[in-house]
Amino acid sequence: MEKLNPFDDEAQTLWVLKNSENQYSLWPDFSAIPQGWEAVFGPAARTDCINWLELTRRSA
Repeated sequence: MEKLNPFDDEAQTLWVLKNSENQYSLWPDFSAIPQGWEAVFGPAARTDCINWLELTRRSA
């Protein structure tokens, strides 16, 4: 069986990260948050993270 990339795994628990340029990223919860990024939502299911991003984008 082929292993999924954690960024493509629908079952992966994720963080929503944000950097100083107001860019967002989904990040696996098992991995250290990269320097220059901060967690703004999560850890949560992928669908919850995407929903949070969509709501945030609409209210901006």
